[in-house]
Amino acid sequence: MRILLSAVLLATGIATAAAAPAVTDFVRGTLAAAGVPPTLFAFAAAPAKAPEGAHSEGDGHGHDKAPNKAEPSNESAGHAHGGHEHKEGEEHAEEGVIRMRPEQVAGQDIEVAKVEGGTLARHILVPGTITPDTDRIARVPAKVVGTVAEMRKRLGDLVKKDEVVAVLDSREVADAKSEYLTAVVRAELEKTNFDRQQALWDKRVSAESAYLNAKAVYTEAALRQDLARQKLSALGLNAAEVAKLAKQDEATPNASTLRQYELRSPLAGRVVERKVDVGTAVGKEGDPSDVYTVADLSTVWIELSVPTVELARVREGARVVVTPSQEGGDRRAEGKVVFVSPLLNQETRSARVIVALPNQDMAWRPGTFVTAEVEIAQDKVGVRIPKSALQTVEGKRAVFVRTEAGFEKREVELGRSDDDSYEVTAGLKPGEEIAVANSFLLKAELGKGEADHDH
Repeated sequence: MRILLSAVLLATGIATAAAAPAVTDFVRGTLAAAGVPPTLFAFAAAPAKAPEGAHSEGDGHGHDKAPNKAEPSNESAGHAHGGHEHKEGEEHAEEGVIRMRPEQVAGQDIEVAKVEGGTLARHILVPGTITPDTDRIARVPAKVVGTVAEMRKRLGDLVKKDEVVAVLDSREVADAKSEYLTAVVRAELEKTNFDRQQALWDKRVSAESAYLNAKAVYTEAALRQDLARQKLSALGLNAAEVAKLAKQDEATPNASTLRQYELRSPLAGRVVERKVDVGTAVGKEGDPSDVYTVADLSTVWIELSVPTVELARVREGARVVVTPSQEGGDRRAEGKVVFVSPLLNQETRSARVIVALPNQDMAWRPGTFVTAEVEIAQDKVGVRIPKSALQTVEGKRAVFVRTEAGFEKREVELGRSDDDSYEVTAGLKPGEEIAVANSFLLKAELGKGEADHDH
């Protein structure tokens, strides 16, 4: 009877285990009291059929091993990492490091430069006006009384130094030329007479008084010739050219140059003003005194008004960066201070400062209002980097240092600065290479790598 009861309980336990994945403590106790071995509990507690997708390992004796609870399964490990597997050599695995091959760096136009010391320049902003360089502007004056016969240059034309730009018809010039030519002929004649009298006196053929009289007359004629030559020179005429043209006029009497007076440009430049027309009378009181104004605008001046409080810091030779004051102007040019006036304007209480500005392309026109950045100090620093190299990462200023594997984020401490650069007081040493252009791409790559790592 006992054996029959044990068999019934055993069958009941096995059926219960098949229906439920685990056996309750009550059933276990009942079966134990009936003498059922404990190994049958484990057999009864084992699942009849493995869940789909599950894996089991044998112990080599036909028994399944129980799962090790100390080691997470693949499924739980994958869940803890958001379903992302970590591969060997993954980029950005190390914090602050960006792995990039040289061809990747070149492909993204990331420019790298060596860290060096340098100079930081401080400046002040002052308004100014472009004017012609007074040393490079000249007027073509009408030095004689006459009438304009030819105008050989138009407004805006380029001229060379000593080039003929206009021709006047002048009676005053004709008189001066005639006087000189007459004096030349008279001097030559008196010289011939003096030479003859001197030869006769040497032979004691003529009287001494005749020799001395001939000498005095020749001396007077030579003096008159010299005075006539100086008069031509005062009018800007060359005596040798006048004599040469006079001989040419003898062959062509209908094309006389006796009354012509050529006006020449005193410097090379451009005609910026034309004041007369053909037929205009010039030279007399009330008449125009100038025919043209020629300016060399390859260099222009900028007149600045510097306040008294800033004047002590402005020095001659200082570097100046000029930009147009009008909206939309994007030109920039560099000049230097050539003059600082020791006198103050009584009305504006400012000093006149002159800046020389190169203008080879003629882009800076006189009369234009500009803004000038006048350098007032230069500070030597041990480590200087361009502003384009800096990025803000997690609220801190950082640069990206070039390494063999790619780039490394490096936090830096900054000191003084100017418009283009910063002084680095900590975090960098001279000789290290950093990204100075398109460094924002490295910041984005770093942020992407750290976001992937957080998952």
